[in-house]
Amino acid sequence: MSGGGGVVCPPPELGFGGQYYSVVDGVCSRDESFFGGKPVLTQAVGYAVVLGFGAFFALFTSFLVERLISGSELTDENEKMMTSEWFNTAGRSVKTGLIASVIVSQWTWAATILQSSNVAWQYGVSGPFWYASGATVQVLLFGVMAIEIKRKAPNAHTVCEIVRARWGARAHLVFLAFCLATNVIVTAMLLLGGSAVVHALTGVNVYAASFLIPLGVIVYTLAGGLKATFLASYIHSVVVHAVLLVFVFLVYTSSSSLGSPKVVYERLLVVASAARDCSGDLSRSGQSCGPVHGNLKGSYLTMLSSGGLVFGIINIVGNFGTVFVDNGYWMSAIAARPSSTHKGYLLGGLVWFAVPFSLATSLGLGALALDLPITAAEAAKGLVPPATATALMGKPGSVLLLTMLFMAVTSAGSAELVAVSSLFTYDIYRTYVNPGASGKQILLVSRAVILAFGCSMGVLAVVLNLVGVSLGWMYLAMGVLVGSAVIPIALLLLWSKANAFGAMLGTISGCVLGVIVWLTVAKSWDTISMVCAGMLTNDIVYQRLDDVNLRLRAIMGAMPEAEKRYQQLQRKDEVEMHPAGTHPADDSDHLLEN
Repeated sequence: MSGGGGVVCPPPELGFGGQYYSVVDGVCSRDESFFGGKPVLTQAVGYAVVLGFGAFFALFTSFLVERLISGSELTDENEKMMTSEWFNTAGRSVKTGLIASVIVSQWTWAATILQSSNVAWQYGVSGPFWYASGATVQVLLFGVMAIEIKRKAPNAHTVCEIVRARWGARAHLVFLAFCLATNVIVTAMLLLGGSAVVHALTGVNVYAASFLIPLGVIVYTLAGGLKATFLASYIHSVVVHAVLLVFVFLVYTSSSSLGSPKVVYERLLVVASAARDCSGDLSRSGQSCGPVHGNLKGSYLTMLSSGGLVFGIINIVGNFGTVFVDNGYWMSAIAARPSSTHKGYLLGGLVWFAVPFSLATSLGLGALALDLPITAAEAAKGLVPPATATALMGKPGSVLLLTMLFMAVTSAGSAELVAVSSLFTYDIYRTYVNPGASGKQILLVSRAVILAFGCSMGVLAVVLNLVGVSLGWMYLAMGVLVGSAVIPIALLLLWSKANAFGAMLGTISGCVLGVIVWLTVAKSWDTISMVCAGMLTNDIVYQRLDDVNLRLRAIMGAMPEAEKRYQQLQRKDEVEMHPAGTHPADDSDHLLEN
C-alpha cells in the first residue's frame, strides 16, 4: 500500500506483511510489537480456560481414579482403599502404552511449545532440529536407567532412596537437594511460560494466573496420586497432538496467508534477504529483519548456524539434568511393569520428538514467513506461537494455543507435584522424622506435601516474575545449576566402583564451578545482570562441568568399599530400603515384588 506523500509502505517485497506497517509523519514504520500490550481475548476467556478446564479435569480424573480403585483391578474389599504404596507407585504395574504417553506428556513443558518456536524464530530451521533432537536423546538413554532400577532396586520409591542405600546419609542429602532443585526449576519454567501466555492473550493478571493454573492439578493429584497423573497425562497428550495437527495443516496446507511449503520457503528467503532495508523505523529494536547473524549466508533455511549449534549443545547438556535428576522420571520407571519399562521410554521419546519439531517448524517459521513484528522481549516470554496462531486464525487460534499450553503445563506440573511429594515423604519424613511411619501416615504426608508445594508454586512464579526471570533465561540456566549431578546419578546404577566421596565431590564442585564461570563470563559484559547472564554462550560452563565430572570419575573408583555396598544393594534390596523395625505398616506391602 502507499501512504501520504507517495511513500510506499510496506516495501514492495514485504507486501504480505502490510498490516504490520503504517505511515507515520511521512515515514514508513513497522509496528513496535505484535501484541502491543493489548490482549487478543477477553479476561473472561482466560478465566474460563484456566478454571473451566482445571475443574473439568480435576473432577473427571478423580472420577476415573475412583472407578479404577473400586473396579476390577483391585478385587479384595480391603484393597479398595487408597494406600500409600498405590498412591506413590501406581501399583508398579503400568503398561507400555500408558508409560509412553506419560513420558510424552511429562516431557511436554511450556518450553516445549513456546521455547521451541522461539529458537526457530531466532535461528531458522536449525532451531527446531536442535531443540527436538537435543531433548530426545536423554529420554531414550534413560530407558537404560529404567531397566537398571527394575533389576537392582525394584522396591524403591525414589532415586534418592537408592542413593542412601548405596552411598549413605551424606550423599543422600546432597542428591536430595539437587533433585528438589530440579523439580523447582521445572515447575518455575512451567508457570513462567503458562502465566506469560495467559496474560498476553487474555489480559488475566500474570500473578493471578500463576496461582490459578495449579488449582485443578492439585485436586486430582490429591485424589489419585501417581495413577491420576498417568490418566490425566494420557488425556492431555491426546489434546496436545490434536491441536498440533491443526496448526501444522494450517501453516502448510490450508491457510490463506501461507498454505504451502513453497510459500513458506520463498518468504523465508525474502525476510532474510541481504537487500532488505532494515534502517530507521522499518525494524524496531529486537525484531527479526534481514540476514541472520551466525547463519550461513544469513539464511533461515540452513543447518549451518553457529547460534543454533551453541543452543543445541546447551540443550543437550542442560536437559540431561532435567531428566536424570528429576525424580518424576524415576517414579515413572518404578511404576512400570518390568517388561514395559524400556519399551515405554523408547516409544515415548520417539513420539515426543514430533511435538516440538512439528510445532516449531510450523508456528516458529510461520512467524518469520508472515513477517510478524515480534520483539526479542516477547519471544523470550514464549509469545512466538500465540502470535502466529493469532495471525493465522484470529481468536480461535489464540484459544487453541491457550488450550494446548494449559494441557502441557498442568500435565507436567502434576508429575512434578508427585515427584516432590515422594521425595519429602520417603526421603525426609520416613527417613529422618518418623522411620516407623504407618501407611496411613505416609499417605497423609504425601497429600499434605502436594497441597503445600502446589500452593507454593504460585508464590515461586510471582517472585521470579518480580525479579525479571523469563522462561528463556530459566531454560538456559537449568543446566548450569543441576547438570553436574547427571554423571554421578547415572553411575549410581551403572558402575559398581562408584563411591559416595567421588559422587558428592563431582556434583558439588561441578555446580559451584559452573556458577563461577557463568558469572565470570557475565562480568565480561561489564555488569552482572539477568540480561547478561541470559545472553551467555553457556557451552563454556558445560564444558567445565563435564571436565570436572570426568576427572572425578577416576576418584569414584578408588575405594573398595564402593563395590561392597553395590553388591549389598543388589542382594539385600528390601532390607536396605526398609531397615529392620522401620518397614511401614502399609496394606499394600504385598504389591512390592522382587
